[in-house]
Amino acid sequence: MMNLKLGLHLGYASTRYYEPKIWTEMVRNEFGLNYVQFTSNLLEPTLPNHIISDEIDKIKFFSKKYNIKIDHTFTSPRNNFFGHSNKKIRIYWSEWLRKFLWISKQLGAEGAGSLLGVMSFNDVNKNFKKREKDILNGWTKLSVYAKKIGLKYLLWEPMSIKRELGDTIKYTKYLHKKLNINSQLPILLNLDVDHGNHFSKDKRDGNPYEWLNELSHLSPSIHIKQKTKDIYTHKPFIKKYNKTGIIKPDKILKSLEKSNCKNTTLYFEFSFREREPFDSQSIKDIKESVKLWRQYVKR
Repeated sequence: MMNLKLGLHLGYASTRYYEPKIWTEMVRNEFGLNYVQFTSNLLEPTLPNHIISDEIDKIKFFSKKYNIKIDHTFTSPRNNFFGHSNKKIRIYWSEWLRKFLWISKQLGAEGAGSLLGVMSFNDVNKNFKKREKDILNGWTKLSVYAKKIGLKYLLWEPMSIKRELGDTIKYTKYLHKKLNINSQLPILLNLDVDHGNHFSKDKRDGNPYEWLNELSHLSPSIHIKQKTKDIYTHKPFIKKYNKTGIIKPDKILKSLEKSNCKNTTLYFEFSFREREPFDSQSIKDIKESVKLWRQYVKR
């Protein structure tokens, strides 16, 4: 039997509701959810240690008060990370990621994730295999630290273009295998139903259900949002977007079953533009999205 949970990626709260007391109470009392994927923009790893410690204490206090569980975390910035061509900058991001993993562990997460690494156009065209090797080596070293501090696994998110890695199902399977050869703990997937390469020769790569059919059993965390057939959207599950949207809860569940997925959390990951009326209606739209999905996922 599948252990399926419904949760919320906290990207929506990063500048709107960053106070721990506010977002924890909102998630529980406004949305009726217990699970969140914490994001690094809510607690920047380069802040002074005493500030980080104070914020961790606040988050843990209010999470306990409102029965909020942080099973997974994810990085917020879209940076090159281990894909940068400058070794000194790769070392900086390695230290940044290690600090984020430490914060994740303090918050009670069992897994923490990020993009694998992003290449420049120059590197993707001229130095692809070299940068790929840097990225794989970076994650192998990161896995040593992750195991040391007690995380159960790491997560990475397949993307939609070649230079961000994991844009096709076949290449994602290859990367998954390579990452786990020398890793000190499992490196699993954080699938996203709005990712995948629509311009791939293999049409399956632009179909979110094919990704879930093939790979959701390797993904303890999955980002969900509404999307249209050929456009990346990150939209909430509201009536306006559901009319033309292709993401259907019943079809998602069937794909999870087809993949023999045993345990995963579906996290709403929405993008609300910093323009009106979108900025002010985030709470309303999330509540409507939860109402729809609660018909299918009870936890």
